[in-house]
Amino acid sequence: MPLHADEVPRDATLVRSLLKEQCPQWADLPLSAGGAGTDNTLYRLGAGLLVRLPRTAATGRSVQKEHTWLPRLAPRLPRPVPEPVHAGTPTDAFPLPWSLYRWIDGEEAGPDTVGDWAAFGTDLAEFVRDLRRTDLMGATRTGGLRWYRGGGLRACDRWISGCFDDCRAGTGDADALDADAPDDGAPGSGPLDFDALERLWRGALALPGSRAPHGWLHSDLKPSNLLVRDGGLHAVVDFGCLSVGLPDAEHAAVWDLPPRAREAYWNAVDLDDATWARARAWAVAVGVSGIAHYGETLPAFVAECRRRLRAVLAADGR
Repeated sequence: MPLHADEVPRDATLVRSLLKEQCPQWADLPLSAGGAGTDNTLYRLGAGLLVRLPRTAATGRSVQKEHTWLPRLAPRLPRPVPEPVHAGTPTDAFPLPWSLYRWIDGEEAGPDTVGDWAAFGTDLAEFVRDLRRTDLMGATRTGGLRWYRGGGLRACDRWISGCFDDCRAGTGDADALDADAPDDGAPGSGPLDFDALERLWRGALALPGSRAPHGWLHSDLKPSNLLVRDGGLHAVVDFGCLSVGLPDAEHAAVWDLPPRAREAYWNAVDLDDATWARARAWAVAVGVSGIAHYGETLPAFVAECRRRLRAVLAADGR
């Protein structure tokens, strides 16, 4: 089932035809499914390449952004990031830009891959800090690098309030199926307390906005975009949401990580309480909007959102 009303069809046959037309030197390499997210579908090409096709015209605009900025950012960062190899052009069969990258070996961050969560949180903080400190090199939010997570919370209030309403109504939320199930503390079990989550959201809205200068943001540091090798953080991938803006939302993804990683991240970045509260509100916003929007089309992503929100509720302060 398509995730978006304006989604462009794509499959391995299409990928093979694009390669034959635009990259014939690689067109005969083995091709296999490499995963999919809310914005892109991935294909592994041979042993060393990755094809990424956007789902919609809106997400297709990230291709030019990554090909422009990743080569400039990569030398300044402490971990590998994707290396663009080819910027695919639209065709009659696929009317969107697409990308070819070097493959980066690694596994998604998780309990079976990370050896030391405290070290992982510290390393992630180092990456965020170095990315943010990197010179903007003339980049601005108005120069194609605008993303809602780099702005202020208040601009999203009407949208997120609607998402809370949808979640309470059970729209797309698996909680409606297990509302009577006991909450045993396990990730993803039992109903969510959307009233408590909304209080956290509204509490952050009442805080003064960030006065930090604009800087670089990855904007989507969820575990599937953090590759692990030998038990530690190896690379950061998927810069489709790369933006310039305020730092608060960049820290939101730490609620996808265990408490030890979150605590280590907090200590390494040295955030003040107001910034932490706004970051937590962004974690809530991404979670409830994911449940509301993808409930009927992407249950795995909804489960991720539920786990993030459950971690927010379970956390005491930090």
